Amino acid sequence: MGFINEARTLVKENIRDYGMYIALFVIMLTFSIMTDGLFMSSRNISNLLDSTGYIAVLAVGMTLVIVIRHIDLSVGFAAGFLGAIAAILLTKMGLPVYVTIPVILVFGIFIGLFNGLLIAKYAIPSFVATLAGMLIFRGALLQVTEKTGTIIIKDDAFNAIGNGFIPSLMIVNGLHLLSLILGLLSILFYIYSEISTRRNKIKYQFDVVSKGIFTFKLIFVSAIIAYVTWILAGYNGFSWTVVIMLLVVVAYHFLTTKTVLGRHIYAVGSNPEAAHLSGINVNKITYMVFGSMGMLAALSGILFTSRLQSATTTAGTLFELDAIAAAYVGGVSSAGGVGKVTGAIIGAIVMASLSSGMNLLGVGVSMQYMIRGGVLVAAVLFDVITRKKRG
Repeated sequence: MGFINEARTLVKENIRDYGMYIALFVIMLTFSIMTDGLFMSSRNISNLLDSTGYIAVLAVGMTLVIVIRHIDLSVGFAAGFLGAIAAILLTKMGLPVYVTIPVILVFGIFIGLFNGLLIAKYAIPSFVATLAGMLIFRGALLQVTEKTGTIIIKDDAFNAIGNGFIPSLMIVNGLHLLSLILGLLSILFYIYSEISTRRNKIKYQFDVVSKGIFTFKLIFVSAIIAYVTWILAGYNGFSWTVVIMLLVVVAYHFLTTKTVLGRHIYAVGSNPEAAHLSGINVNKITYMVFGSMGMLAALSGILFTSRLQSATTTAGTLFELDAIAAAYVGGVSSAGGVGKVTGAIIGAIVMASLSSGMNLLGVGVSMQYMIRGGVLVAAVLFDVITRKKRG
């Protein structure tokens, strides 16, 4: 009984963090039952995660932007434009992939820094500055694709980023060995990270959950990672898109939870004035967050262009709104100072799961948009209610 009561109290006190995981579990279970297990098939889960990639990396950057009380509407068409530039560099200029990708990422950083300059130095509201950027990049995308309409990319190495899978090494009982090894390493890394965090909290006399709850959490999360790994290993293994997405999450999770910069980002989001008075350079944090957002927009453009194997005139349409939706569903607060990058990924998977499940059930596009809108409203309403209860 003590274990159950502690678990219930833990969920109540951390409902903002756990709510999205519960929602994802319910969505997956519901669609699995309604589609007779087709939703959880290896092929569908692999396709779902691949189609999530370019929005998920945007959602990670958008989470940090919202955490510092700003917004970035330019990322969608910035991603589309940078994807088109990548296509031009590869096809018309003949640059190799290993040169094109760093160039595009650096270009993205400069775009983000320019947005940060307008917002931090010239005090232009982020909504206005990035809306202007959105219109500029929409026009720039049309400008670079107007002659051909669609730029076809025939570079196999580039196209593999969005469509390829990691080498299998060997097949064991129909499962890809390297994917199984990566899944095992992910579980070990997760367990080590959690134990290390718990030890540090105990060392500095912070409150920690009981050993029973802690052990249950380790087993439960490890089982989910193992199950997803098993599903993907039974198809074609981990795709390069999933590997890139995981690397982004790990890097940004470390940045936001283990570094001084991460603490400064949340301090600025919680109270910019207090952060400034305590010696934090608020403008510098703004530059860095928007620069990071620009880089992730470039990465998103690369993933999307690679997945389509071409650059199109409509690339990037509504990307920014999907990323904002994923960030809010993932638990970021509209008041600033609250939000996790892991939540952004879960939010992106929740929205992608809704689309995938409804497609399998034959739900019309018009109805899908309305349902996704309803989910977004519910997520923000949930955030407002939990904040009021805490307040």
